[in-house]
Amino acid sequence: MNLFALFLGIITGGLYRGLEGSVFSLIVNAGLVVKLVLLILLFFSVFSWAIIFFKFKTLRKADRETREFLKVFWGKREPSTIFLESKKYRNSPIADIFRAGHAEETKLKKSRNIRSRNQGPKEAFQPNDIDSVNRAMKRTNLVQVIRLERNLGFLATTGNAAPFIGLFGTVWGIMEAFHKIGQMGATSLAIVAPGISEALIATAAGLFAAIPAVIAYNYFLNRVRRLVSEMDSFTDEFLNIIERYHH
Repeated sequence: MNLFALFLGIITGGLYRGLEGSVFSLIVNAGLVVKLVLLILLFFSVFSWAIIFFKFKTLRKADRETREFLKVFWGKREPSTIFLESKKYRNSPIADIFRAGHAEETKLKKSRNIRSRNQGPKEAFQPNDIDSVNRAMKRTNLVQVIRLERNLGFLATTGNAAPFIGLFGTVWGIMEAFHKIGQMGATSLAIVAPGISEALIATAAGLFAAIPAVIAYNYFLNRVRRLVSEMDSFTDEFLNIIERYHH
């Protein structure tokens, strides 16, 4: 036994040794189909935890940089200055929406200035121009929503499918156990229990993979919805500011 195992044994009072002697042996002695099911569930579990850590880091950055950008935006600075400072907040969806709206507004202003030099008095912003800015911001909004929701589908799939995959492994393992019992012609508990235990490990593994995925999915979905609500509110506020400025 290595030092790590010895340390766990001391801390947990021999719990590690119990796991090593029971759960591990159940997995080793399980049938081929059950082992395949456990391998699939291991894949789901590992990737789910990778997504959980990555998504937690991504959403935390998005929240923090959004708060920082909104302080800059509502600091009553010039739009061009805000645009330059917004480039520091690459992980903020609202900063990205602002850049899209400001870029579209600037493009329309330049177009109207060129026409006014060539054709006469300067033209004011029209409703179509506001709609153009709105569409540019909505496109960016959609891109940001897709980015924020990326990989959440895998967590939902894991939460829904893992218990059934584990149940399939359990049912198959129980079928094999009863088949062996029938061949041996004996029904004592000492013969039945090991096969049933090996089969049930698949259900436990399915729940182990599914429960964290479901919890994380609901948690991240609520955070994404809050960010999307803030993005929609900011879009409306920014459009109102542009409309008041140009009329």
